[in-house]
Amino acid sequence: MHWITESLLVGNINDASEPPLQVGAVLLVAAEFTIQPPSWLRYGRIPFSEYAEAEPLLLDRAVSWVEEHISANRTMVCCRAGMGRSVSVVMAYLCCVQGMTYEQVFKLVMTRRPGAMPLPNLEEAIAQVHLLREARAKEKKPVSFPASGA
Repeated sequence: MHWITESLLVGNINDASEPPLQVGAVLLVAAEFTIQPPSWLRYGRIPFSEYAEAEPLLLDRAVSWVEEHISANRTMVCCRAGMGRSVSVVMAYLCCVQGMTYEQVFKLVMTRRPGAMPLPNLEEAIAQVHLLREARAKEKKPVSFPASGA
């Protein structure tokens, strides 16, 4: 588990299965895993394929999920190893919601999560997420999440 900001962490599948008590929300972004989260934990799952490019629509859903849960909880984003998909979602959140530049976010994440490997073409996918969020803001349309958290 690696702290990226005071309220945002990245972790691996083991961290997702047994999160520390100071974490109140976990978003699992690994398509190949599911977990049975503890009852006290806010949990979501948005399945990204390992080593694939970030799909802007999934990335948008993940950014919105983190945005919805982070204000009340320390939030951890997890994938298999905590190096690619989880890091990419955190980077997208910091760019799209916190207003940081890609270069700032890349430097921060690489410092806080040694070995991080953002998904291919992440910067372009984040640009697409920015456009999706701007269009939705104009329409004042919220992102919808499946009822099951899947």
